Amino acid sequence: MAETPQSRVTEINLSQEMRSSFLDYAMSVIVARALPDVRDGLKPVHRRILYAMNDLGMTADKAYKKSARIVGEVIGKYHPHGDSAVYETMVRMAQDFNYRYMLVDGHGNFGSVDGDAAAAMRYTEARMSKISMELLRDITKDTIDYKDNYDGSEREPVVLPSRFPNLLINGTSGIAVGMATNIPPHQLGEVIDGLIAFSKNEEMSVLEIMEHIPGPDFPTGGMIMGRSGIRRAYETGKGSLVIRAKVDIEQRANGKETIIVNELPYQVNKARLIEKIAELVRDKRIDGITDLRDESDRNGMRIVMEIRRDANANVILNNLYKHTAMQTSFGINLLALVDGQPRVLSIKECLHHYLEHQRVIIRRRTEFELRKAEARAHILEGLRIALDHIDEIISLIRSSQTTEIAKNGLMEQFSLSEKQAQAILDMRLQRLTGLEREKIEEEYQNLIQLIGELKAILADDEKILEIIREELLEIKEKFNDTRRTEIMDAGVEDIMDEDLIPREQIVLTLTHNGYIKRLPASTYRSQRRGGRGIQGMGTNENDFVEHLLTTSTHDTILFFTNKGKVYRLKGYQIPEFSRTAKGIPLINLLEVEKDEWVNAMIRVEQFDANAFLFFATKSGIVKRTQLKEFANIRTNGLRALNLREDDELISVRLTDGHKHIVIGTRDGMMIRFEEENVRQMGRVSTGVRGIRLSSDDCVVGMELLEEDDYVLIVTENGYGKRTPEKEYRIQTRGGKGLKTCNITSKNGPLVAIKTVNGEEDLMLITVGGVLIRMDVDDISITGRNTQGVRLIRLHDQETVATVTKIAKEEEEELEEEVSDEEIIEHHE
Repeated sequence: MAETPQSRVTEINLSQEMRSSFLDYAMSVIVARALPDVRDGLKPVHRRILYAMNDLGMTADKAYKKSARIVGEVIGKYHPHGDSAVYETMVRMAQDFNYRYMLVDGHGNFGSVDGDAAAAMRYTEARMSKISMELLRDITKDTIDYKDNYDGSEREPVVLPSRFPNLLINGTSGIAVGMATNIPPHQLGEVIDGLIAFSKNEEMSVLEIMEHIPGPDFPTGGMIMGRSGIRRAYETGKGSLVIRAKVDIEQRANGKETIIVNELPYQVNKARLIEKIAELVRDKRIDGITDLRDESDRNGMRIVMEIRRDANANVILNNLYKHTAMQTSFGINLLALVDGQPRVLSIKECLHHYLEHQRVIIRRRTEFELRKAEARAHILEGLRIALDHIDEIISLIRSSQTTEIAKNGLMEQFSLSEKQAQAILDMRLQRLTGLEREKIEEEYQNLIQLIGELKAILADDEKILEIIREELLEIKEKFNDTRRTEIMDAGVEDIMDEDLIPREQIVLTLTHNGYIKRLPASTYRSQRRGGRGIQGMGTNENDFVEHLLTTSTHDTILFFTNKGKVYRLKGYQIPEFSRTAKGIPLINLLEVEKDEWVNAMIRVEQFDANAFLFFATKSGIVKRTQLKEFANIRTNGLRALNLREDDELISVRLTDGHKHIVIGTRDGMMIRFEEENVRQMGRVSTGVRGIRLSSDDCVVGMELLEEDDYVLIVTENGYGKRTPEKEYRIQTRGGKGLKTCNITSKNGPLVAIKTVNGEEDLMLITVGGVLIRMDVDDISITGRNTQGVRLIRLHDQETVATVTKIAKEEEEELEEEVSDEEIIEHHE
């Protein structure tokens, strides 16, 4: 056996070689297989399939051809991989439940949403779809670069012209080495509108882009729950969406309810979902479904679940969302190749790179058409010279021995180029007729005009952008359809288990030091005026209850702070504690700053467009803003109003825009005016003067006043009274107001004003944490200039901290507990 020559043996570092080789392999997977190009949104295999189909003439206006023929063309010329990989990719491009706008028009069995595989490629046929033709439009006009195929025998495009933003419109997913991409599909018209708006102002914010592109639009429909994940993904390139099935609950004639599933989340297998539901019902993990069947047909999806008469369809539905793929998460990762390098992109960057690509396409197409027009004009100039000197030219040609001699003679005698001379020699005699001469002249003048227009386009970037916009609008007009996926305003945090949580009345308490908790409203028993009260919560020496609110577990609670910011929580998101526990620090639930504290809490059942929030500050400034402006609040809060220096927010009330407002001050003054006196303002505006304050006075409360209401005031030393609203005349906003209470050392300054009608209970809380609940009907009715009566007995140095009104508690019959001995004694 011959020895291997020493010169052919090379010693290498194994670790270094593995590192280098694996890096080469990883980059090959990243660039040549798994990730899309930001310009056309295609991976190499998709691009090669479309280019091969176009090259074979399998366009949308031609007959279908066997899929095997297409696959053979792709793997033979461009894609040196397995035929199944190419065919499976082509199958997905033809599935209406995978692609928002299908790029392949399939004929035959191309699989189903149940997970059924497509028929073998020898049975199916395909051609390009109409919209995929737009990806290759102008490809023959030198708009793109080409590269050698794997063996150098063919040329293939580096990127397609992609006359619509396919990356966003169809999305894609792929797993490379050490990275993955998952780009959701979008609605074509929305993306084009967003792109056109972006082309006019590339400095626009993500929120402004979302006015045109509100979010993904999946081919299978469904509902996206909340917009925060969309915004995060559009801003950073990464985010997560929660998608739910679209469901109807039908009431049948026999009183039973039926759940009908019409749309599923993206990429959910319908057959597996039905199997999972059946398994849950069989294992008794979901109770109440008596029948489950699939009634889907060519007209659409329809999964039917019949519900037992005594079961609640909404509870079952929310258990289905929790335990099955009827609710799924879609992790967005906008990763694409930019100049051959993988990058995570924001929505603005995606639009920018596509726009730059189209600038290149239009410029290269215009340069191609300009070269073509100039070349033709050059020939026509020669023909015009020939027609003007036709007799001399005919004589020269007749006297020439050879074609070459004739060509050289034409070039020398008439100063023509070689191409012009050849065109004259090739000219047919029929071009000498008068009509043909007119056609040549007309064509030449049209070309001169076209050349001028093409040069003007190349000299002006705005004209290039205008062409891009016009051609995008043409595509939108041809292919636009309606949005399929509905975007719900409720955030992800609002849907966790909300409908599974009992809807019950609760009391929320928030202390001066920022401890919050919830308790059932029944914790507090109604007591008579003047009672000692019960210990409502355990507070430390320097803490006391500052805010108390009666609400529901399902209501939204808006927290307004002294700095004029607003935060939100659901009632059930606030932990429940015992009556004597101090609660949980609010900073564990809300991202409030160190020197920021809550000065107002308000409950909202729904964000009605006709509802308003009315604000009052410590220095007497008021403002009115539409409630819907507070529907989307970030976790780190939202600015509710712009406060002046040394001012703070005191009170916020929910109104319908037509209420009477009363504002009370610490010195016992009060003003009443109509809400319409304060014009509607934006969320970050400052406001206007509501009441003029004397020195050292401040606002302690603001309320809404209805006809026949009473104004109830409570003082620091536990005194209070009710005064009929008729004693407070309507005044002009901004005045000093009227006296509402005689302030003395006995009763002390005002701590609260409330408006009541006798249908409420009143809750008083002292700085020591003692609570007393009383019926407002037990509080005396007196005039404006009185001190009031004692409402609560206070220890020395103890004062009233805060007051709130709550719904009157219904009388409950108390059952006496008796022992067995008492029962025997009674019978005896």
